[in-house]
Amino acid sequence: MKRLLMLVLALAMAGCAAVQKMESGPQSIGARLTVTLEGPWNHVQVPQASPALIWTMEGLPIDQLRIYAGVKDGEAVESGNVGGSAKRAEFRAGMQPEDIVGMFESMLTRDGSTFKLEKLEPWSFGGEKGFRFEFTFTRKIDGVVNLGVGYGTVSKGELFTLLYAAPRLGFFPRHKDRVDQIARSARLKA
Repeated sequence: MKRLLMLVLALAMAGCAAVQKMESGPQSIGARLTVTLEGPWNHVQVPQASPALIWTMEGLPIDQLRIYAGVKDGEAVESGNVGGSAKRAEFRAGMQPEDIVGMFESMLTRDGSTFKLEKLEPWSFGGEKGFRFEFTFTRKIDGVVNLGVGYGTVSKGELFTLLYAAPRLGFFPRHKDRVDQIARSARLKA
């Protein structure tokens, strides 16, 4: 019941959002990415989230798994202006992993929140050479310290990334293994 209440609150805050339960098994995301879920997630459809898909276990104010599948050169990783800023965090096909992390840092800190990169390492993602990073993200609006992890690769000039963040106390440790499993299951079509 508490989860349902949190989800209803999240939807009220998100405006015109729709929720779809994602069941266990293979999930096709975009034209080229497939991941396998072990256990259900909730897909929250928020119009201003494009091009990301947003999945959650606990509700939007608590945790978010953002999935970017096939972001093209010059495309922004968030839609519209965030925090009143006209500058957009845009993907460029030639970006290196540290540049991609910086792009997500720019997106997450646009409202004055803080971001600290804890670790960046090579990682096989989708069956291709990629990267994995860990970060700490403190939201300005409420001071909640979140831990986060991201996995990604650039394939054929397109960005494929999973980005997960949740409060470090209780929530991040609860779902980190599920997110790792999703990242390990990722496959890209040629």
